Amino acid sequence: MKSDCSTSAAPFRGLGGPLRSSEPVRAAPARSPAVDLLEEAADLLVVHLDFRAALETCERAWQSLANHALPEEPAGTSLEVKCSLCVVGIQALAEMDRWQEVLSWVLQYYQVPEKLPPKVLELCILLYSKMQEPRAVLDVVGAWLQDPANQDLPEYGALAEFHVQRVLLPLGCLSEAEELVVGSAAFGEERRLDVLQAIHTARQQQQQEHSGSEEAQKPNEEASPSSLPFLYKLAELFRWIRKAASSRLYQLRIRD
Repeated sequence: MKSDCSTSAAPFRGLGGPLRSSEPVRAAPARSPAVDLLEEAADLLVVHLDFRAALETCERAWQSLANHALPEEPAGTSLEVKCSLCVVGIQALAEMDRWQEVLSWVLQYYQVPEKLPPKVLELCILLYSKMQEPRAVLDVVGAWLQDPANQDLPEYGALAEFHVQRVLLPLGCLSEAEELVVGSAAFGEERRLDVLQAIHTARQQQQQEHSGSEEAQKPNEEASPSSLPFLYKLAELFRWIRKAASSRLYQLRIRD
């Protein structure tokens, strides 16, 4: 009778080809608990409308990142998780009519304004300007824009213009706005001319108001926190979560 040894000795074939006993199977890096908490927080915010629980889950995720950092995890993944946690937390605070706490809440995690992600900073500008409190972010945005490390970011020009339109012009800080636009290389020539024209128009209006030639400005109606749009659409956030969950970071890898 013919022996089956030749068959039994043949290597098993896995997804990546033959798997030999001398070749160890390597697992991908463990998934950070913060990613699961981010997914849970987004679900609480959007599906269950439990804003307090969503905020608390974001805070647990931040604590997890501080206590259980995974050295083999790509740095970009951690940055994306932190930024997304801020977006969910900001929206949760706004929905609970606690929008005044947003700036201090994000700064407790990033420590200094210069380290805020551009998208988080833009969301803060949008929120406080919409709530008629642009002065609250004046110094924070100014510090961020003056940091040389931020001036090379692709978002710098858009944030600088957003700061002019949403913060400096409403506050009447026209000289500061003009100095920023003229002195920054982030503005293209066409955009620079457009923004300078807006500053010129605002200066004319300011002079007319001081001379008493215009009627008193009508009081602005306070915007509802629930009208705050997502800077990150949550659909985009969910897509990122699904992509992270199914990426090669969380799959078993079998080498030849």
